This record gives sequence, structure tokens and C-alpha cells, in this order.
Amino acid sequence: MAGLLDGVNQRTQLVGKNRLELLLFRIGVRQRFAINVFKVREVIPCPPLKRVPEAHPHVVGIGNMRGQTIPVIDLSRALGYRGIENIDEGFVIITEFNRYVQGFLVTEVDRIINCNWEEIMPPPKGTERGSYMTAVTRFEDELIEIVDVERILEEVVGSQKDVSEEIREAVDMERPVLRRVLVADDSMVARNQVKRALEQVGIESVLVRDGREALNQLKQWADEDRLQDEISLVISDIEMPEMDGYTLTSEIRKDPRLADLYVILHSSLSGVFNNAMVEKVGADHFLPKFKADELAQAVLDRVQSQVTHSHPETEGAKP
Repeated sequence: MAGLLDGVNQRTQLVGKNRLELLLFRIGVRQRFAINVFKVREVIPCPPLKRVPEAHPHVVGIGNMRGQTIPVIDLSRALGYRGIENIDEGFVIITEFNRYVQGFLVTEVDRIINCNWEEIMPPPKGTERGSYMTAVTRFEDELIEIVDVERILEEVVGSQKDVSEEIREAVDMERPVLRRVLVADDSMVARNQVKRALEQVGIESVLVRDGREALNQLKQWADEDRLQDEISLVISDIEMPEMDGYTLTSEIRKDPRLADLYVILHSSLSGVFNNAMVEKVGADHFLPKFKADELAQAVLDRVQSQVTHSHPETEGAKP
């Protein structure tokens, strides 16, 4: 098991090439599920767990792992199944994303597979609202469900949903600037989080589910010569089916009509490679997701910059 995740540094070379690796696992049912390897620190046999009074029902306990106490979530319960009975025989997938470390209890860890993002498809229509999968792929003639961990953590841990009053009060709604952004994210929870945060500072959102859809929309606006009238910037997740955020950014920079768009990338992935890749593909800003204040402030800073460039005579002007 220890060797399963060896060579993670080498795997960072996949990022930006529209490729990813998935860790396949089971939760006591025939169906296999998956999680992006970059979210995984390590996989260990389940250690002794201590029950926590009044914890969320999906949290089976807390465990000490390499000197750090982390909560362990029964992934079977979180996905709507009956729960894992023989906890002592299970494994814990230790993950770090959204700036938190947590473990997911599973019954079996299968293998790691290498995929192209174009092989990762959105969930079938009509299933998104009621399911916990963010995407699907096929492996060995089997449909593999990629778990929407953002949704699970939103339910179990929660998040900062609202922009602080201090930032909201500082927004100058009288400034004549386009307050609309294109948001690309495959997680419904994440899309709604971004939309809510932006609405609180007077920013409208156009929401799409992946990089391919985002690029098609941008090119359509450019074809119709409406790009500058539709959006002021792009906010994109990194992990998305069909086209990831790095590839989306690269494609934006290749198209002369889109090349000047301001692009903010955000991701739940942990690792120092993020900042390097952001610079490599030409994104303007990177945010680990999700912090409502940081996201809103980054967008407002860009909006303010557009106002200054459009009306340089207001720079330093006194009311």
C-alpha cells in the first residue's frame, strides 16, 4: 500500500497536459469509485479511531496519523449506502484539499489509472442534483464514478459561504464597469459557492460545467464580436472533465481574440506545482478554493483595475 502513491512528484508532469491519474477504490459495494490522485496524501490501514460526541453522522471518529489528528469520514455513508461495518479491516484515504486534511474510510483500494481529461465525462443529465459524483469514466468495461468530495465536505464540514461585511461595504456599486464573469467548475456545489460569493459584491455569473463548455462559449462571444460586452474575466476550476483549467487557459492565450482575458484559476488540489503551472499556462491569478472573501477580493481588485485603466483621470482623484 505504501508504494501505491510513490512518485507523486513525477505525476505533476501530467498537469497541464489535460491528463490526470485516478485512485480507484471500493466502499463495500460492487461499484468502483475514484478520486484524483493529487488530492491524496497517502493510503493507510485504518488506525484506531476515537468517537467524537455530537459529530456529524458520517464522521466515524478521529485518528492520529503521523502526529496529526484528523477526522475520518465513512465514504459509504456519505454516498448514501449503509456504511462500512468492519472498520478495523478498512483503509483510510488521507486527503488534503480546500486547505483541510481529512480521511475517507473505504473497504478496499484497487489501483491507480492514468486518464486523459477528454475521457472524463460529466454525469448523465438528470443525476447531478441527487448524486455525489462530479464526473464518470470507463475502465475495464465498467463505469467509474468520480466522487464529488467538495459536496461531501460541504455537508460534513461546511464552509465560509458569505463574503464578510467589511468587503461588501467597501464595494463601490456606482463605478461604471462590467460586473459579469464566466465561471467554469464541474462541481455544482463549487459553482454555487462562487456564484453566491460574487452576488454579494454585485458581480453576476455565467456558469458552465467544464473547460470545453467555457471555451466554446468564449469563442461564440468572440465570433459575434460580443466578448467585451459579456464578461470582464474568467474564473476556472483546474480539475474538470473534457478539458481542465490549465488547458482552458492555454487555449485562451492561443486565440488572439481571447488572449487578453483575465483568468483566475482556483483549485482544491494541494501542492507547490500549482503556482508554477499557473505561470506556465499564462493565468493571471491562483486561489486555493474555497474562501469567499479571497475570491471576492480577487475579482474586485480586477474590476477596480479595469476602472482605473478605463478612466485614468480618476486615479488619485479626491471625492
